[in-house]
Amino acid sequence: MKMLALAPKLPLYWSFRRFGRPKMYPFSVVVSVSFRCNSRCKTCDVWRKPNDDMSVEEWDRVFANLGRTPFYITFTGGEPFLRRDLDEMVISAYRHCRPAVITIPTNGLLSDRVIERVDRICRECPESEIGINLSLDGIGEEHDAIRGVPGNWAKSMATWSRLKDLQKQRPNLVLSIHTVISRFNQERFREIYAGLQDLAPDSYITEVAEERVELDTVGWGITPDPDTYAPIADFLSRQARTQHTRGLARVTQAFRARYYQLALRVVYERRQVIPCYAGWASAHIAPNGDIWSCCIRAEPAGSLRKTNYDLAPIWFGEGMGRLRKSIYGGECACPMANASYANMLLHPPTVAGVALEVLVGK
Repeated sequence: MKMLALAPKLPLYWSFRRFGRPKMYPFSVVVSVSFRCNSRCKTCDVWRKPNDDMSVEEWDRVFANLGRTPFYITFTGGEPFLRRDLDEMVISAYRHCRPAVITIPTNGLLSDRVIERVDRICRECPESEIGINLSLDGIGEEHDAIRGVPGNWAKSMATWSRLKDLQKQRPNLVLSIHTVISRFNQERFREIYAGLQDLAPDSYITEVAEERVELDTVGWGITPDPDTYAPIADFLSRQARTQHTRGLARVTQAFRARYYQLALRVVYERRQVIPCYAGWASAHIAPNGDIWSCCIRAEPAGSLRKTNYDLAPIWFGEGMGRLRKSIYGGECACPMANASYANMLLHPPTVAGVALEVLVGK
């Protein structure tokens, strides 16, 4: 199990966060390939942001310098597949970093390109699990209204059907559906959930709509009402625990069940319920090469274009040190899924609870 290779490093991240040593590179890296997007979502304004995207050649140098430290790499946007060279970027990351998991979210609008690029990525990255997350926030016209694109649902369904066919040929392809729970769909979530299960995803993922600096949505009021989200979180936790899974899938579902309760507490309490490791174990690289601790704050600690595409001077520099001090002091809190799963993996009580649940069904 590839996850076991990460286990010996976890105490080192605890020490890095507490004492500043040993110096560790992040094991979870989010790469924003571009802010460009062909959706006009009610929960996101990223498509209005100016673009200064790094080239494939620049990204190749980044991945070469990063080396084989990332366990998990996410390629996100905007809409990642708007970059015609997305497959080249992902294959470069695979060649240099060999991550166990590569994840790419998509709105599914560019069906031909998605299928062509995913097919090549799966073929050229055989030792990595390739996760494609289709973003669906409603059913039919409801999804189109939230996403701001008439006909989005029909195009997404065509893409999903072709991805399911491709999966028969590519055993390392994992297909997930991802729903952002916001004030726009919170009242109908149970109906949305039931409808999306008919698509038979390998995994169903949700997260709370967040007000992010990255997305220019601070002050939008898009986060679901805590009292409305509470029964949704309880429902999702029950569903995760009652799915009949085995092996790694069972461990994943146990973590997911706990994530929903963690997100609920953060929405209610607006504080770090467990220690945050953004800036220690997880990192975000903006399209122009700026290094962030996370996309919620999106505060640049430095630019890779100014360090010969080497993360080290930024990751272990003063700018990131100031961000870590702020995060360590609890000056921010969010339920962002990507960082939260890394945080849970580094939280001994959570890991112990998951182990107990998996081993004895508690």
